[in-house]
Amino acid sequence: MLRKIVTIFLKDAKIARRDAILSYMMVVPIILAVGILLLLPQLSENSFSIKTALLRTESKTYIDYMKKYTQVELFDNKEALENRLLKTDDSIGLISKNNDYEMIVEGNESSQTILLAQFLNQKFKEGANPETSSADIVTFKTSVNPLKTKLTNMLILLVIMSSGMMIALGLVEEKSDNTISAMTVSPVSQGAFILGKSLFGGCSALFGIIISLLILGYADINWFMLLSIGFMSFILSALVGFLQGTNSTDIIEVASSLKLMMLPIVAAVACYELLADNWQWTMYWNPFYWVYKANDLILSKEAIWNEMFFYMLIVFAISITSYFISIPIIKKKLRKA
Repeated sequence: MLRKIVTIFLKDAKIARRDAILSYMMVVPIILAVGILLLLPQLSENSFSIKTALLRTESKTYIDYMKKYTQVELFDNKEALENRLLKTDDSIGLISKNNDYEMIVEGNESSQTILLAQFLNQKFKEGANPETSSADIVTFKTSVNPLKTKLTNMLILLVIMSSGMMIALGLVEEKSDNTISAMTVSPVSQGAFILGKSLFGGCSALFGIIISLLILGYADINWFMLLSIGFMSFILSALVGFLQGTNSTDIIEVASSLKLMMLPIVAAVACYELLADNWQWTMYWNPFYWVYKANDLILSKEAIWNEMFFYMLIVFAISITSYFISIPIIKKKLRKA
């Protein structure tokens, strides 16, 4: 059986070499990784580790002090300041109140941002000011550019999604050559055929993810965590690819159905990045939400095994449930192809 699976894999590799679309899809992750690397300095040029929102009525000494260590935005009233805090980036509002400063947050800011704002505020109350203070903030913790992490995370999901599309394109090619119908009278079982077709998409995704991460400088992350969560999400992507391939008659249909596969991925990213914590539950059904969340921790080098096992279990449960629901449909479609 293993030999038959390898034969199917080699046949798909041969098809990919002569098919311009499949060849292009294999190098797209590398092109995007290089693009992120080149554009990141321009995208991050105005990025600061912490942003603070202050009222124009604050003392000039306080405003100058905060400008030394943070990116300060000034507002005419409290309502305008609060509206600014509702944007997607991390920003802390500080308003003087009873000889102290009230901190206003949206609720989804990172703990490091809040702690740094508290530290700066406390030091100012202790008498620090721009003229007398010459201290710089130094951290010994390896920092990861958050914008780079988000773009890389999206790239990983794109690679996993494209692997399913490659499976669909391979099936369309098989149907046009009438080789799927020949499988029913050959010694190749449907299980071996499905595994063989999945192997090429999985290897392509693995290659794209590894090369892209190495280009982007993530060589020191926990690869076992990343590839484990990626493999479980690939199961779902492969199933979608088989469903697309068996229901499509040409490449145009596969490309158009790609939009449907993009929806849960886009929804997962948008929910994680834009929605408040009390609305995150709306995406708990979406495996790509958990994959994106897990990858965010892994790429930020903040992942711990207990949390990763929990995310892996959720993704595996959703993927394996989808497998048992989809596999009878896929096998039925293959018999009719």
